[in-house]
Amino acid sequence: MRLGVLDIGSNTVHLLVVDAHRGAQPLPAYSHKAELRLAEHLDDGERLSEKGENELRRFIEESLRIAEDKGVEDVMAFATSAVREAVNGEEILARTRSATGVDVQVLSGQDEARLTFLAVRRWFGWSTGRLLVLDIGGGSLEIASGMEEAPDVAVSMPLGAGRLTREWFTADPPPGREARALRKEVRARIGRIVGDVVRYGRPDHAVATSKTFRQLARIAGAAPSAEGASVRRVLRRADLSRWTERLAKMGNADRAALPGVSAGRAPQLLAGAIVADATMDLFDLEELEICPWALREGVILRRLDGMPGS
Repeated sequence: MRLGVLDIGSNTVHLLVVDAHRGAQPLPAYSHKAELRLAEHLDDGERLSEKGENELRRFIEESLRIAEDKGVEDVMAFATSAVREAVNGEEILARTRSATGVDVQVLSGQDEARLTFLAVRRWFGWSTGRLLVLDIGGGSLEIASGMEEAPDVAVSMPLGAGRLTREWFTADPPPGREARALRKEVRARIGRIVGDVVRYGRPDHAVATSKTFRQLARIAGAAPSAEGASVRRVLRRADLSRWTERLAKMGNADRAALPGVSAGRAPQLLAGAIVADATMDLFDLEELEICPWALREGVILRRLDGMPGS
């Protein structure tokens, strides 16, 4: 069947159309996305603004028209940290549901970590043993570890690249003291949960997903996306540490000129690198393999798992 998946993230909203059948690999058929930056529309005590609500509704309405044109049989929609943390998030989603008929499921941080872990497990298979999965989004950092399709431990922390950029940096590039202060804070927070994760066992395979890690791997020398999803891509700690120092001295325009980095994502790349570097160091990881599947694919797989067999 042809499914539409609406991913309402903190930075980007994305409609992915896939051809999906139980027991088969979901195949992307069409993609439509926009950088609404909903997290930047949070004001007045973490309320999502009227402008943000209107832009989201317009995107959903446009996506429904596209989904119909592409022959989609069913549309699933989910939202992550920006909507989850908005004090008026439920009101907005109720109005959106009334206007569009789309019922948006708000995922918890642990849901994000578990579903992303499922996608990574399916991509790499059982032979990889114990997996450690890291995902830096716009609003949060997810960490999960386990031997099965459901992780033994799933953690979500408010250490997303967009959130930290807004909260900690005041200039472009940020003063050195701000980058150092963020580095200290990030490492302290991650350090608190390392023991909770590794007590289940050291990973046999460490994996990173989503845009921030893909961009960091690309600027560190990984293959471009044009070479296909099946090409092995890695991010090495030594390379990341060097690039984190370089990014701290670069302005947004210079970052946007790097391979694989968009102008919209360039401002938050330094914060993402600081989180990635801290995570690799504190978990003692020399290398991360980049997985092309992440939360969206996990949502799709979970939906297919619940369908009756053919």
